[in-house]
Amino acid sequence: MANTSYQPRLQTKYRNEVVSALHKKFNYKSVMQVPRLTKICLNQGINGAVGDKKLVDIAVDEMTRIAGQKAIATLSKKDISNFKLRKHMPIGARVTLRGVTMYEFLDRLIAVSLPRVRDFKGINEKAFDGRGNYTLGVTEQIIFPEIDIDKVTKITGMDITFVTTAQTNEEAYELLKELGMPFKNIKKDQQ
Repeated sequence: MANTSYQPRLQTKYRNEVVSALHKKFNYKSVMQVPRLTKICLNQGINGAVGDKKLVDIAVDEMTRIAGQKAIATLSKKDISNFKLRKHMPIGARVTLRGVTMYEFLDRLIAVSLPRVRDFKGINEKAFDGRGNYTLGVTEQIIFPEIDIDKVTKITGMDITFVTTAQTNEEAYELLKELGMPFKNIKKDQQ
């Protein structure tokens, strides 16, 4: 049985600091209205997966190492003859993180992986979807320390989606900023 007393650093920070900060900023009637992070979804489409089935297996293995949880292959939904694609062919990899593994991944992403991006100046704050979710595109999987650069055969990117209970972009932005996401500091006059 798992050790129930362990809590990730960011989960503790959320309970002790973020909830009260957001509660004061947005004047919620109840603490239960404060937005929270519900899941993080990692998704990767593999270019050339139709011709080489091993690329999908490699991507699933890499994503499993990155996420700390078993990834699964994504399958095509329909036939597309121009791409030689058949229905239910493996064309990518995905994993959904919740709870402890979600907070662990977020901590590693903020503290280790994002600073390893070349010429990193912060992440774009315009990638919110209007319903409180944020999607971040990563161009190279080698920014994650779990990936051994010497064994990488192909550089691939991935999408990381943060799903929150926030109702607006502003609430989701403040939640992720309080959790430590390094957003770019864009001056208001440039918008």
